[in-house]
Amino acid sequence: MKLIDFTQVENIFIVCGKTDMRRQIDGLAATITEEYDMDVYNDALFLFCGGNKDRFKALYWEGDGFLLLHKRLENGKLNWPRNQNEVQKLTTQQLRWLLEGLSINPKISIKPAIKGSIA
Repeated sequence: MKLIDFTQVENIFIVCGKTDMRRQIDGLAATITEEYDMDVYNDALFLFCGGNKDRFKALYWEGDGFLLLHKRLENGKLNWPRNQNEVQKLTTQQLRWLLEGLSINPKISIKPAIKGSIA
């Protein structure tokens, strides 16, 4: 058995909205295949969050079985997107931001300097 190195996973997907956190491996895998018509056996990590936004689950196929991770935060909440019935592909950077409590779509960006202006 190996633990997941998120930087080496080909695809990272976040299931937006609320997921029933009582669901286990079979229920979460069924959500991916039936509701979103995606392949759970592809090299992909799927992330799910409940209503409280203080815990999440991650589902990953390791080649010989599923790995189900469940994390509950003691302090703070996740900045989980609530667009129901949507799955978004994340970069490893966006995953880091999410797990640090930041938005996966930051609104602040560095603007290029205007030509001829002094910095």
